Amino acid sequence: MADTVLYEVSDGLATITINRPEAMNAMNMEAKVALRDSLHAAAEDTAVRAVLLTATGRAFCVGQDLKEHVAVLGTEHTMSTVREHYNPIVRTIAGMPKPVVAGVNGVAAGAGFGFALAADYRVVADTASFNTSFAGVALTADSGISWTLPRVVGPGRAADLLFFPRSIAASEAYELGIANRLVPAQELAGEAESVARALAQGPTLAYAALKESLAYGAAHTLEEALEKEDELQTKAGASEDHGIAVRAFLAKEKPAYVGR
Repeated sequence: MADTVLYEVSDGLATITINRPEAMNAMNMEAKVALRDSLHAAAEDTAVRAVLLTATGRAFCVGQDLKEHVAVLGTEHTMSTVREHYNPIVRTIAGMPKPVVAGVNGVAAGAGFGFALAADYRVVADTASFNTSFAGVALTADSGISWTLPRVVGPGRAADLLFFPRSIAASEAYELGIANRLVPAQELAGEAESVARALAQGPTLAYAALKESLAYGAAHTLEEALEKEDELQTKAGASEDHGIAVRAFLAKEKPAYVGR
């Protein structure tokens, strides 16, 4: 992987770190390709049970690198990055059958906000902030924000944040449900890793089913959601992990899940 995105796997946890601190982790071509490919590698690696997506420096990701973007304005490549990079990145984060934790260390704007929202769980530093940004540069939403943001904050609040972009402080992000866990900035790295490692050691088949059921339920009726729950619960109930969990519970022991 490129130096713009660092990739490491340890004890079932893949840590993916956006590493362009000098540019507030803006997405240039190299970084977009590296992030897309790193996430794909984590999704396909059977040794990876959870993913931590974070960044170096004072920003999580401020979205598109506009210095690079200006060079393609008015050409057929002006917005091809949505199809070629941002959509695959968000699909992989949201769709991989393993939990993804976003450790938001600083500003998450534009596509960076979208990447964070696509994650299953967001641990956020108290100095971080969020901004939709798109309308500020005469663009519409991308990186999945038109789908994820209304589901987190509600359609009315999402419209407000998209039409009138502003910096959303970490404390407000927590109140809105954007941040699942708010921690002091100096504790962000340790807490985000702790959360991700706990998930990596957990019942990964159940987590995959939970991701699938939440996504399904967002776009289907109650009756359809009940049918999907029945389907997924039947599979979960037949897994080795379920048997391990039940036996450990009865023995008052900590379960050691195997992901099968």
